[in-house]
Amino acid sequence: MCASTNITTPFLKRKGTRFKALVALGLVCFLWGTTWIASRQGVLYMPALQMAGIRQLAGGFLYLLYFLWRGMRWPKGKEWIPVLVLSFLNITFTNGLTTWAVQYISAGLGAIIAATFPLWIVVIHLTVSRIKLPVNAIVGLLLGFAGVCVIFYDHLADFLNPDFRFGILLSLGGAWSWALGTLYTKQQASAFNPYFSLGLQMLISGIILSGVANGTGMTIPYASIPWQAWTALAYLVIVGSVFSFLAYLYALQHLPTEQLSIYAYINPIVAILLGALWFDEKLSIFIAIGGAVILIGVHLINKAFRKQELQKDQSQ
Repeated sequence: MCASTNITTPFLKRKGTRFKALVALGLVCFLWGTTWIASRQGVLYMPALQMAGIRQLAGGFLYLLYFLWRGMRWPKGKEWIPVLVLSFLNITFTNGLTTWAVQYISAGLGAIIAATFPLWIVVIHLTVSRIKLPVNAIVGLLLGFAGVCVIFYDHLADFLNPDFRFGILLSLGGAWSWALGTLYTKQQASAFNPYFSLGLQMLISGIILSGVANGTGMTIPYASIPWQAWTALAYLVIVGSVFSFLAYLYALQHLPTEQLSIYAYINPIVAILLGALWFDEKLSIFIAIGGAVILIGVHLINKAFRKQELQKDQSQ
């Protein structure tokens, strides 16, 4: 009886941990997709950069409080460089631009364009790197851009609208910024705690975004912000920036990276479906087919790079 208990308990514990990790991953897949809807809801009632600034200030402050309470040390000297660079690339530009974009385009379209960042990583490699790219990465790139063409075919008339063109450019800028931030993270990985770093990045970007919003007059008085915007902001801070990220960290610690990466393919689908339900956003066969082709291309690119990195690690 005792021997059986000693063997079974760790097994059940591991099984329970994996189940909780899968639940956490499911939450990330769904909840990060809903943040596009919350952002779209918020920018209907207040300027986008002001909203993004408040979101990052609040989220960063909560993270810093938690890690300082845990006794985390502040970065020193050169450790500040990646924190500052990533606060610009991954949050100030990426979140600022994509939030601004959904003032002019649908949440679903914004989510799909954001999901194309692996395509831009391949483009950057082709233009500035001498590294030979895997065939699957090239195929994925071609498929990805084919999917973009299919989606934009359905929006040809919308391109006559300057606001729509501006929203697309903002979204593309956000995707490019995330791609550059991803490459920088891989090349300039810091020994400084990445989770505390995220809180610092959010706080710094919140200060920058709020400064830009105030400096350009893209703000409204706090007393004039309606409850709908405050509700969207609260959701983005609590669910999007804190709860979902904690779920992501838990899944990251207990699931393989390949399995975890599925959230990147589900987030746009959630955003498209909820956008159609919540805002009556256009849902057509072109968006469905184009989005599917883009995600297949992104999958091929991610798979090719993971295989390349695995071969590199094995050779060292």
